Amino acid sequence: MGAVVALDSLFNAGRVWKGRPAAPSVSPQPTGHAALDAALPSGGWPEAALSEILIAAEGVGELQLLWPTLARLAAAGERIVLVAPPYVPYPQAWQNAGVDVRQLSLIRAADRDALWAAEQCLRSGSCGAVLCWPQQADDRALRRLQVAAETGQTLAFAYRSQAEAVNPSPAALRIAVDARPAQLRVLKCRGGLAHSAPIAFSPGH
Repeated sequence: MGAVVALDSLFNAGRVWKGRPAAPSVSPQPTGHAALDAALPSGGWPEAALSEILIAAEGVGELQLLWPTLARLAAAGERIVLVAPPYVPYPQAWQNAGVDVRQLSLIRAADRDALWAAEQCLRSGSCGAVLCWPQQADDRALRRLQVAAETGQTLAFAYRSQAEAVNPSPAALRIAVDARPAQLRVLKCRGGLAHSAPIAFSPGH
């Protein structure tokens, strides 16, 4: 007990440094969705990092989730690259969302080449954001995307099936987009614990 008392006296005297976790830096990349920003430790997308968006099915609002961010980047003159999207983007919908389609670039590629193309775009540092839809991507492939995003200081987004949630990922952020009910779930986030409560998400509103 003597040692405990001595340690307490040191603490009380202020002679022992007590570490505190560093506060996460505030992201300069807000998502455009107030409830989601509030749930993320940095208040937005992790900068220069890979974010995985896991969808229950295509067409659940996965593009609308990014449109506020992409509109802001495009307005700032940043290039947005879509690597092998499953469908040809509908320009009018993107314009209605405020995205300047003149800043969009579309790359058509087979799955294996698509991962390579996404990595090169990220690594170049010439893009504001790179979106990809990898059909088959293991931990190693995702790690390469994460490193490329860091190297090029670029936002990277990978759309994948929710079935992938059971597998580990090097992504800085993982968000599940549910259809019924329409909601977002933060599964993993760098810099803090994942927000446990679902976030209401109504695409198009």
